[in-house]
Amino acid sequence: MPVEGTPVQLRTAHWYGGQSRDNYIHRSWMKRGLPDDVFSGRPMIGICNSASELAPCNQHLDDLVEHVKRGVWESGGVPFEFPVMSLGETQIQPTSMLLRNLMAMDVEESIRGNPIDAVVLLAGCDKTTPAMVMGAASVDLPALMITGGPMLTGRLEGRALGSATDMWRMSEEVRAGTLSEEDFIATESVMTRSAGHCNPMGTASTMASMVEALGFTLPDNAAIPAPDARRRRLAHLSGRRIVEMVHEDLRPSAVLTRPAFENAIKVLSAVGGSTNAVIHLLAIAGRVGVDLTLDDFDRIGSRLPLLANVMPAGKFLMEDFFEAGGIPAVMAELSDILDGDALAVTGQQIREHWAGRTSWNREVIRPMTDPIMPEAGIVVLRGNLCPQGAVVKPSAASPELLEHCGPALVFDTIEDFKARIDDPDLDVTAETVMVLRGCGPRGYPGMPEVGNMPLPAKLLAQGVTDMVRISDARMSGTAYGTVVLHTAPESAVGGPLALVLTGDMITLDVPGRSLTLDIDDAELDRRRAEWQEPPPVATRGWYRLYIDHVTQADTGCDLDFLIGSSGSTISRESH
Repeated sequence: MPVEGTPVQLRTAHWYGGQSRDNYIHRSWMKRGLPDDVFSGRPMIGICNSASELAPCNQHLDDLVEHVKRGVWESGGVPFEFPVMSLGETQIQPTSMLLRNLMAMDVEESIRGNPIDAVVLLAGCDKTTPAMVMGAASVDLPALMITGGPMLTGRLEGRALGSATDMWRMSEEVRAGTLSEEDFIATESVMTRSAGHCNPMGTASTMASMVEALGFTLPDNAAIPAPDARRRRLAHLSGRRIVEMVHEDLRPSAVLTRPAFENAIKVLSAVGGSTNAVIHLLAIAGRVGVDLTLDDFDRIGSRLPLLANVMPAGKFLMEDFFEAGGIPAVMAELSDILDGDALAVTGQQIREHWAGRTSWNREVIRPMTDPIMPEAGIVVLRGNLCPQGAVVKPSAASPELLEHCGPALVFDTIEDFKARIDDPDLDVTAETVMVLRGCGPRGYPGMPEVGNMPLPAKLLAQGVTDMVRISDARMSGTAYGTVVLHTAPESAVGGPLALVLTGDMITLDVPGRSLTLDIDDAELDRRRAEWQEPPPVATRGWYRLYIDHVTQADTGCDLDFLIGSSGSTISRESH
């Protein structure tokens, strides 16, 4: 950061601050009615907007842009909005995770290549938030984020509906024959009631919570509902603040530090956040050179209590969570174990974000002395079935299944699973461990959210509501169940998951942090010697580049050549 009183050399002076032909080109083509003095020492602020009509959770971001611009102008900056790729979690195929790194590249190169001194990031849906932080972190110009906010609570006949979470539940009830298709479809338009992302503590709400816990947003960003006027106010204040950050030369590398990531892991546990946050936080940390590992999530967070009574781990929704105090209230409850000295984009120590805050509804945000669950953080498993790790979320699981031994029922692909799962002759019981492979980063490609496999119809009819499920896939943060995810290495690269046979006994021991295929090493070696790598599922374009360079889940599924950063320097002119 600059010495107090010393003006910061604006990056955009390279474009606009001289009398050369190139400076003439840059100014003349950008003026379009702007006064001359706009290009004389004012900070140029990029507003990176992921709004798209094909990304439902991000459709409303254009409205927030206008409020950011007001704040930028008010503080003496000059705002320039620019679009980037957007990823609609519920729409894009085969999976938005396949494109997270591509979006991050789009964000990174758009920031670096354009004449801006700082950037405000506007995102909402699951992958858009981490993609934007990854891209901005790799450039390391002053940056802060505004997320789009959760949708309002949908209700049917007076009953609250959690978007996606209740969908998973009701779809199983239809398959079990306890809910009619007509009643299921009747909830379709009610559940998605307003602009915004999913309103349980799914991945979108979790990642919004993570960037707030990291200090990368203004306070309260994570939980203000999308249609609430206070989100527009937050956007306006963020526009003001980003101009100040330019003068302070406050960059992501000063905010996204090891203490900030440890704070985020603790908050992740307290809110019962999505397992997807593990992959995204690892990837973000890799961009800023923080040595965060998979085991840190277990060591730092797994034995912390669940404080937020929010679906899918609880019963309330994000609108209730906001009214109870949101992330500042949770951090206030955790204050004795958080690093309050971590720097935030406000220029303050993060403890100032929760100073004076408390839970206004103890049923929604509980105190440390009276948690919903005493140990609820994400657990990292090790064993011969996952030598590089796997994760499970105890707060979403059935307690009686956290220690379980049963025979494997193997599905080689998601298509194989869908073709057989409702076969009345399927050899399956409640003790069976369902294993799904071919759904990892390279094998699918892109790690789809299919790890929360629907239960066999014949078991649903018998009243079975949960089973142990294991895969190299992910699951939606809105989902639940005793589901082991992110098994690494994945089956497509020869991980042990590829060697499991139907009937093999598998032991899950969550308290003991282990996942074991109960066969001896000699048999495992014999199967490995016979295994043949499947051909890549794509041979050209982004798919092929992704398959060739994506890392495994335990290191964040970034592309190997994107780990680290390249800074903001552009060495050559375009004319």
